[in-house]
Amino acid sequence: MSNNNKELRRKFLLWFWGVASAPFILLLLVFSLIGLGVFGPLPTFEQLENPSSNLATEIISDDGQLLGTFYVQNRSFVSYDEISPNLVSALISTEDVRFYNHSGIDFRGLTRVFVKTIMMGNETQGGGSTISQQLAKQLFPRDTSSHSGLVRKANLVITKFKEWIVAVKLERNYTKEEILSMYLNMVPFGNNAWGVKTASKIYFDKAPADLTAEESALLVGMLNAPSRYNPIRHEERATAKRNFVLEKMYSNDLLSQEQLDSLSALPIKLKFSPMDNTGGVAPYFREMLRITLTAKKPSSGDYLDQEQYKEDLEKWNTDPLYGWCNKNLKPDGTPYNIYRDGLKIYTTVNSKLQRYAEEALKDHMANTVQKDFDAQQKRSNYRIYSSDISSEKAKQLLANAVMQTERYRNLLNAGASQEEIDKNFGTPVDMSVFSYKGDIDTTMTPMDSIKYYKRFLRASFVAIEPQSGNVKAWVGGPSFEHFKYDQVYQGKRQVGSTFKPFLYTLAMQEGMTPCDQAPNIPVTFDLGDGNTWTPKNASAKYLEPFNGKMVTLKFGLAHSINNISAYLMKQFSPQAVVDLAHKMGIHSPLDPVVSICLGPSDITLLEMVSSYGTFVNKGVHVEPITVLRIEDKHGNTLANFAPAKNEAISDQTAYVMIEMLKGVVRGGTANKLTSPNSYGVPGDVAGKTGTTNNNSDGWFIGITPRLVAGTWVGGEERSIHLTNRGEGAAVAMPVFAKFITKVYNDATIPLKPNLSFERPAVMPDVTFDCASQPAEEPKKEDEFFQ
Repeated sequence: MSNNNKELRRKFLLWFWGVASAPFILLLLVFSLIGLGVFGPLPTFEQLENPSSNLATEIISDDGQLLGTFYVQNRSFVSYDEISPNLVSALISTEDVRFYNHSGIDFRGLTRVFVKTIMMGNETQGGGSTISQQLAKQLFPRDTSSHSGLVRKANLVITKFKEWIVAVKLERNYTKEEILSMYLNMVPFGNNAWGVKTASKIYFDKAPADLTAEESALLVGMLNAPSRYNPIRHEERATAKRNFVLEKMYSNDLLSQEQLDSLSALPIKLKFSPMDNTGGVAPYFREMLRITLTAKKPSSGDYLDQEQYKEDLEKWNTDPLYGWCNKNLKPDGTPYNIYRDGLKIYTTVNSKLQRYAEEALKDHMANTVQKDFDAQQKRSNYRIYSSDISSEKAKQLLANAVMQTERYRNLLNAGASQEEIDKNFGTPVDMSVFSYKGDIDTTMTPMDSIKYYKRFLRASFVAIEPQSGNVKAWVGGPSFEHFKYDQVYQGKRQVGSTFKPFLYTLAMQEGMTPCDQAPNIPVTFDLGDGNTWTPKNASAKYLEPFNGKMVTLKFGLAHSINNISAYLMKQFSPQAVVDLAHKMGIHSPLDPVVSICLGPSDITLLEMVSSYGTFVNKGVHVEPITVLRIEDKHGNTLANFAPAKNEAISDQTAYVMIEMLKGVVRGGTANKLTSPNSYGVPGDVAGKTGTTNNNSDGWFIGITPRLVAGTWVGGEERSIHLTNRGEGAAVAMPVFAKFITKVYNDATIPLKPNLSFERPAVMPDVTFDCASQPAEEPKKEDEFFQ
């Protein structure tokens, strides 16, 4: 071969190999530049080991049920062994059939992506991304800046290369099973469901481990377009996509022909239970936890009410749960974030008791109380406020209600005049309003909507295990979406006769007995400066024969006779009653005045129920507790919580009071609770009704050996109330009756009517059967109080 031919051949080979190797050299250069961060940073090793994401904080009941979540993205993690094999099969068959055979990049699929996406510009035909690459995209999202033309294609190429690198790194750092679980924990499924655990709960109300083949196929079919294949809105489209996934499973020998045919013929069966902050189980309880956990240290300047500031500051200093997120820091020195850090909050609430409480309250309010109130309003030509409120006063109350709305504040901040504000509140708008049969879409003025909501009576319920202080059920109102004010712990109302047991407890503690007699005659108190006060008995015809007679203390409490309470108040100082109430669990301020014997004080339902727990817990008061422990996203315990306890009264006095309160439900104001002709609640049960002036507030607190529960019913304002049948025995006691009946009828709940109140080991010889004691004519008042 001549020298010329050799030179020509050498040049040809140089050019050939130069051209042939150029793409690889260019590719190597691009990868090198990507690795150096020229096109943006890549995740570090630490980031790969601990990929960040917005993890929802889970609120878990004491029986292991998910009550709800706090989230930016409603996502919870599960491990691989908690995921159904059906879901894994559906995912791999559809998204990455060669998943177990590659190291992060599927070159066969990559060729298809390069031709169709890069060369042909058809991005919808990608389909070559492996599960590892898709996980990389979820963990470290793409640059979403807008580009066009060649710049867009170049940017897409660089992004894909970055995903390759991250995918390979993921494959090196994690097992295939870990990658699958990470992926399924990251992806969105629509309807505010992020990750398979949340999706399984929302769509099927089950755990991911229990998903069937057809359910798994439905969820996998939603991955690329959750809105398009949403089974709630597009059932036909979702069914077709599900069947497509089932066919993929069949083609990969993961289903038989018979299974494919039978599963494809099935209709979509959902148990849809959307999770949001206003619906679901225990919304008032969840909101209370959110407010409590995220509370900041109180500052006096932020409070208009300094008494509230003092209460909150006391909670900050003494309650470890109050402000927990801000009082405890993560290892990096930042506060815990309940919306992003994936905490697990293990609560005391029992999901079954919570559901029974919600059902009982709604049932009684919707079918009895609200119907009675609606009929009353109809008779009064739909007058909102009671008849003792003048028209001018009613207008002022409504004007005050307007000023408390967010609409009013927004208009005022925007500089609107009063005339413009009035016009706005008088202009009809489309809205959805509450009803016990479901929300109603309607058109009304904002002013009319304020009046509309005032025509609903409110109610609350809480149940506590007295021995542990564990709150078992918490219902702050009839609908959290529409009535967000929580009457369990935020609302303070006059407690009426439910306060009387504190006075009777003091009497028993000081040596009196249930069968001691007292005169059922009016008692007058000298208030000084020439003023006197003589409390009157509530009008009850069946008690008229006992007027002017001697009656036992047990009879006086059972029938809530004010004369007997006044008699006892003459024996003891108001301050002694206040001190005892505080020892038993009342934290609200109490005025040491003689009228305290009739319950004019404003106290929360939570305090009242907690204090009544002292009776059944042998005189030891246990502060209510709502959270048992908090764990981080890895399952490490961050905090444990235990209630404060104090010995308030002797165990003998506590037992005597239980026997006294039994009389209330066996023949007193709450006799319908145990009557076979009414609610017929069996077993050992005690309680106390309460009614304030004009039936503004109706109360009942029921006591069983292992559970104390209370109900409050009333209007948004005290001048909104039932005139007839508004007493505690009619509006509040039935909620307890319906609740405890549901509990006793549930064989899975270890609370049964055969449980008994425990008698103290050492008990004085006290008589509780006072029926044989004759009623005598009383002496004159001045002979009793010399």
